[in-house]
Amino acid sequence: QVQLVESGGGLVQAGGSLRLSCAGSGTTFSLNAMGWYRQVPGQSRDFVASISRSRRPVYDASVKGRFTISRDNAKNTIYLEMNNLRPEDTAVYYCHTNWAFRDYWGQGTHVTISS
Repeated sequence: QVQLVESGGGLVQAGGSLRLSCAGSGTTFSLNAMGWYRQVPGQSRDFVASISRSRRPVYDASVKGRFTISRDNAKNTIYLEMNNLRPEDTAVYYCHTNWAFRDYWGQGTHVTISS
């Protein structure tokens, strides 16, 4: 059974930084593309960034240049380094992967940016 567990959320001021982590288990982690999404209550869950198994990153335009996604296959973990945070980055951040044609999500971690 695939499990994803996020951590690292919190409350920071605008311009600050946070580093999110997502620890995976239950699959051959290194073979999976992984990603981060975020959701504001009452709104859709939106793509933030993804990283392929060859470590190629893709970013949404709203975070490009501020966020960096990375992975450590030995630790079955991906990271999202978030810099120059803005109030509009406030959301619940979810880790995602697709394995055997099924989508898996973590429980989410809250990120709040104060102005």
